[in-house]
Amino acid sequence: MEIEDILRHEAQAILDIPKSNDFDKAVELLHHYVHECGGKIIMSGMGKAGQIAVNMSTTFSSTGSPSIFLHPAEAQHGDLGVMQKNDIMVLISNSGKTREIVELIDLARGLNPKVPIIVITGNPDSQLADEADVVLSTGNPKEVCILGLTPTTSTTVMTVIGDILVVRLMQKIGFTNAEYAKRHHGGYLGHKSRSQAGKQ
Repeated sequence: MEIEDILRHEAQAILDIPKSNDFDKAVELLHHYVHECGGKIIMSGMGKAGQIAVNMSTTFSSTGSPSIFLHPAEAQHGDLGVMQKNDIMVLISNSGKTREIVELIDLARGLNPKVPIIVITGNPDSQLADEADVVLSTGNPKEVCILGLTPTTSTTVMTVIGDILVVRLMQKIGFTNAEYAKRHHGGYLGHKSRSQAGKQ
């Protein structure tokens, strides 16, 4: 497979992400629980999806929406205690059947029966999706991996969906360079945000 073919495959999968008002619903939920009720975003996923969840969590936090990553297996050994009133969960599973994530919902609701849940999945008809308040479908793209197995294209679209949520939430809260600079002190981005904040 040529490089251009891989790039075209990945780009088309991004363009094919289903566009629906579910994105607006997800952003409204995130805004309500985090910025109106004082909760935080609890991200979780297993395996490669978990790595995407880690990235999304740190990006939310650096852009004004407090978030943590909760490993679904460690949640069963006490880490679920990080959950507090008014928190909201964003769970990622391509299949929508990941055992540890399905179990995490039951565990979380045992602690907080009303915890709102946003699910990002390639299977909107799955058990996981049925349990969610909002489902964001990846469009279930075919993996670019030559075996059709390795999470490649699926994780690309998950990342983009995360970017959509982050950017739309930043817009909703009016997040500024000055606020970014307060959270990002070091490195090039910290310097750039402080410089831009000084010009505003």
